Amino acid sequence: MKLLCKIMFDGSGYAGYQAQNDEVSPKPSIQRTLTAAFSEGFGFPCRVTGCSRTDAGVHATGFCLTAEPARDPGESPGEDWLRIPVGRVHRAMARFLPPDISICGEAAVPDSFHPRYSAVGKQYRYRMTDAPWRDPFSDRTSWHLSAPVTDGGFERMERAASLIPGKRDFTSFMAAGSKIADATRTVTALTVERRGHEITVTAEADGFLYNMVRIIAGTLADCARGTLDPGSLPDILEAKDRSRAGRTAPARGLFLSRVDYPFPIDWRCE
Repeated sequence: MKLLCKIMFDGSGYAGYQAQNDEVSPKPSIQRTLTAAFSEGFGFPCRVTGCSRTDAGVHATGFCLTAEPARDPGESPGEDWLRIPVGRVHRAMARFLPPDISICGEAAVPDSFHPRYSAVGKQYRYRMTDAPWRDPFSDRTSWHLSAPVTDGGFERMERAASLIPGKRDFTSFMAAGSKIADATRTVTALTVERRGHEITVTAEADGFLYNMVRIIAGTLADCARGTLDPGSLPDILEAKDRSRAGRTAPARGLFLSRVDYPFPIDWRCE
């Protein structure tokens, strides 16, 4: 048995999820921080495995990971290693976690479960604001656009967003230099919502390429300000050329908001 946790984190002070060599980055990783916290909380070395490799500065409201005793390959941890009731682990772990990471859901899953490879889809949200002032309370979690988005600009964003979903090669929306052999993904939904000065892009797909959502968000922002024509989106996609798409939006506005699995998860948090 493994413990599956859904977590929220402010990624501003981290070098992304994946554990890093300290010589490579002065900032800690989410994985290393959680591994230390779970190991201290349970009283024995733990292995923590995440659903995705989020970049430095990226946040999450629905990141999924498994925790289990560290062991040799093929060795089962047994069913009795978790002595804290599922649903109350977050309370026991609260004193070991930093204030920018919290557990918001727990479930018991079989040893065969993998938070990344068992997933069938993910949802990301990208937040931006076009307020004429800079908000110090949301500056770390949203992209402050340099110019207001007019009604016409927002309509261009919506039109561009409507042309992206589908099963296709998304090389044009993948960071240059990525070594992914197959860039085909199925984007099932892409929406843009506005509430006052807050603009949120929500993307759902069976998988995402490196920087894919950030490039989509930057492309939509370029459509809003008129430097990119929404009607060019089909040609941009067909070109399979990163240089044809828009900017890469900064990491601080991106949130991993949901991970989908092929069966219901009995989330608990009491």
